[in-house]
Amino acid sequence: MTNNQRSKATHPDDKLSRRQAVIGGVAILAGGAIFGSQSRADGPVGAGTGGGPDAALPAKDAQQPAPMGQGYTPVITPNGATLEWRIVDGWKVGHLVVEEFDHEFAPGLRAKCWGYNGRTPGPTIEAVEGDRIRIYVTNHLYAPTTIHWHGIFLPNGMDGVTGLNQAPIPPGATFKYEFTLRQHGTHMYHSHFDEMTQQGMGLMGMFIIHPRTPAGPRVDRDFAIMLSEWRIDPGTSRPNTNEMTDFNVLTMNSKAYPGTAPLVVKQGDRVRIRFGNLGAMDHHPIHLHGYEFNITETGSGPLVQAGQQRSNTVLVTVGDTRAIEFVADNPGDWAMHCHMTHHTMNQMGHGTPNMVGIDPDGLDAKVRPLLPGYMTMGEVGMGGMGEMGMKVPANSISMIGAEGPFGYIDMGGMFTILKVRPGITSYEDPGWYKHPARTVANEATPNELRRDSINTEQRYAPAPRSPAPAKAGHNHGASHSTTDEKPSNSRPER
Repeated sequence: MTNNQRSKATHPDDKLSRRQAVIGGVAILAGGAIFGSQSRADGPVGAGTGGGPDAALPAKDAQQPAPMGQGYTPVITPNGATLEWRIVDGWKVGHLVVEEFDHEFAPGLRAKCWGYNGRTPGPTIEAVEGDRIRIYVTNHLYAPTTIHWHGIFLPNGMDGVTGLNQAPIPPGATFKYEFTLRQHGTHMYHSHFDEMTQQGMGLMGMFIIHPRTPAGPRVDRDFAIMLSEWRIDPGTSRPNTNEMTDFNVLTMNSKAYPGTAPLVVKQGDRVRIRFGNLGAMDHHPIHLHGYEFNITETGSGPLVQAGQQRSNTVLVTVGDTRAIEFVADNPGDWAMHCHMTHHTMNQMGHGTPNMVGIDPDGLDAKVRPLLPGYMTMGEVGMGGMGEMGMKVPANSISMIGAEGPFGYIDMGGMFTILKVRPGITSYEDPGWYKHPARTVANEATPNELRRDSINTEQRYAPAPRSPAPAKAGHNHGASHSTTDEKPSNSRPER
């Protein structure tokens, strides 16, 4: 059965199975009770659901909802959005719609994904410690789902684990989650039904809780980036959620470079970047060029000053979050990327044979009568592949890169650019950095080489080989061969 046939066969408009119909009937009755109780906005949730929204919170700690942006810098989600709130009787009320949609990872690569409110990751949920929040979740998928509020303190019945804390949300139903925020920090939300499939299809998002009483200097720019990984084979239309090891699309906020939006800041801004990792298998060491930073938060919240680590790379492990802070005092276009080298290339960099060091001339001559124009690639590595303009399979993109100010940028995947500019008056993309004179690496001139006594013809001999270990019964006094024969696996001379 094809993906399209499966979609038609299991669409919510079709007849439900007997089991789905029973679940759906229960949900409809429950939904009627939920909507019928909305005139009592502060009333208890009811028996068996955790004892009410503030069951684990003293009443005196509940706060009036904080106005958006008051006392904190609103979070920016590059390539993303923020959940909208309505205030109803002292509650912040939001709505998440779970659905399938067509998502663009980068120009030329699209897939059918699942997400919230028409996007993956879903809109960033942003609130303040002490806020009472109520979030309705409507399921427009053809499968049940739930939401788990990852790392957040709440009544047990709001935790979202299917079968343990709640019944699944069946197709067509709307469930309600409500709780008081009792902490602050960088958190996440995601499906907790059939996680391998549903997170692998994109059901995830960031959940940022600002402190009610801020401490320390206020940041000027606050970014949120969700790290995730996908298997999308060229020519296919949906992620392969059964993949366990070989992910070929690595993303920041579900975009692969060159689809990732830059992070634009003004020189002198204090910057915070929050990372969450809901990928299936891989941890991501995110490296920022041109800067050192303090690692200021983990998934358990802010770190005290004495516990903060100074670094230029932060490891964001699966299922956890990190936040970093720095002052943007070094202008330029600075790369920020995962330092797992395979995570900075796109689809076509995976599963290709190793051709490094091969002399392809004889092979090319033999293949061209069968495939005119054939040319072996990769004998000197993958650099430059993206700019060759070669045809790629349908719904796929070059393994690396996009045009930059000095030629082709030789990276893709989990890669973006921090753009630091002096004197800007808006945070729109300012274009490429204009370097001051004598600050760009370029080819050395003959005069410079002579001045500094650089001999470009100099070569270094390889280190001598260690003698082979003696075999059992071998005469230790016998001499060993020290011939300079070329190893059989070396590249032939051209």
